[in-house]
Amino acid sequence: MDREWVTRRQALGGIAAIAGGGSLLDGSSRSHRSSRRGSDDRVVDLVLHDASAWLGETRGVTHGVSVRVVDNQIAEVARGPLAGGDRIDLRGRLLLPGLISGHTHVAGGSSTRGIIETGRSYARPLELVERDLDDEELDALTAYNLAELLRSGCTTQLEMSLSLRQAKSYARVAGRLGARGWVGGMVPGIGRLFPIWFGSDDDLRAAEADTLVEIEANLAHGRSLEGDGLVRGMMTPHAADTHTPATRSAIADAAKELGTGVHTHLSQGSRETETVLRRFDRTPTQWWADAGVLDGPFLGAHFIAPDWASDPPLLRRAGAVYATCPSAGGAGGATQPYPEALAAGIAVNVGIDTHSNDMVENLKLAVLYGQARASLLAARAGGDPSPAFRAPTVVDAVRGCTTTVADALRRSDLGRIEAGATADLVAVDVSGFLTGSGAAPPEPLNHLLYASGPAVELVLVDGRVLVQDGVFVAADERQIAEDGGRVAQRLWSALAREGWFD
Repeated sequence: MDREWVTRRQALGGIAAIAGGGSLLDGSSRSHRSSRRGSDDRVVDLVLHDASAWLGETRGVTHGVSVRVVDNQIAEVARGPLAGGDRIDLRGRLLLPGLISGHTHVAGGSSTRGIIETGRSYARPLELVERDLDDEELDALTAYNLAELLRSGCTTQLEMSLSLRQAKSYARVAGRLGARGWVGGMVPGIGRLFPIWFGSDDDLRAAEADTLVEIEANLAHGRSLEGDGLVRGMMTPHAADTHTPATRSAIADAAKELGTGVHTHLSQGSRETETVLRRFDRTPTQWWADAGVLDGPFLGAHFIAPDWASDPPLLRRAGAVYATCPSAGGAGGATQPYPEALAAGIAVNVGIDTHSNDMVENLKLAVLYGQARASLLAARAGGDPSPAFRAPTVVDAVRGCTTTVADALRRSDLGRIEAGATADLVAVDVSGFLTGSGAAPPEPLNHLLYASGPAVELVLVDGRVLVQDGVFVAADERQIAEDGGRVAQRLWSALAREGWFD
């Protein structure tokens, strides 16, 4: 399709009910419909045709599918051609619902990538992002990283910005670029975090008053994001070991008011679990559950050191989601307990975390790392008291990044390709060089295990085309890269002056 695609005016009545001859999915009218941006009354009418489409775990991949998008919704899904407006040929492409990352720190990606893999800590680069950048520079860094996420098929981010200031930057930039997100500033924020996290119990208590102020400020920002926009506020406490009972209660109250739940690091290491057990005689999962924090949408990242007997039942009952993050430590980081969580019946999503912003790559790595971890667990299983495990599949990963997390967020209009759903869609080339075999493959989902972000050719969020023909078209891609590069160079220079690289 020509890059300067033209939208057409269409009547909007009965969009969700359009399901003519050959319809695969009738769907139902959805809530959470957002208004089109702009004041020119333009309406998208777009047909994606001849795709191999993932229609959910029950239907699997269906070939020769056409999807009609009208305004910000999927109007019709059918096997065979559909009438409509502008057309995009997706032969040899795998069409997926927009991929949702359950754990991101957007501005931290490019500021740490490639400089921590030799064993350096990510802490100082992240501190300098907060300390040294003005708002314009911070927005440039955020835009670079968010463009990467969108470019690689991540249409929605569960964003734990490393401070309230970074959360505000994310909201501004996501609004300009057209991303969908649930965002909160990490509490305690990066400027206060490390002395509390690695300090004593007295340090935690002494920080309580300032942490309560941070919570109230984040709640106020969350309130400001309420409405029909694509970005919503969410409470994002750092972890159980950096909170007191008083700040936990404040988080619970704020999350209840916003109605969007809580996103946190959960048992992200043995130190967190041991510290919370010592202080409160509870695991982090139990401690949050005691205050009702698990009652709303709840997403917990990493889950490295849980209690496998007590924690999974609590998470299952709450409908909570665990975000496994294969790039959490940068390239080549340690594996995470994806196989154990699957065997325990916990809902699992694949999260970006920091460092890498390639959603397709991380989906692939989650499966491959998970299978390697399962093989190692199997090899040592004789007499070992390790929890049960199940090797993940690509179906597990795709489901986790679509319906699993959408349903946990109580957004049945996201994460699926069916009439009435919101038009968040991603098309991946699974037939070309390196990823495919030169022709449309019979089992295209498996080709995701050979793919990465550059194989993503088309991205729609809320019916708006953000990536087309593999090019980020929502804004000036070259300018975003140049501006982001200047900020990265400034950070590198500051690190060099401190002798950090030495």
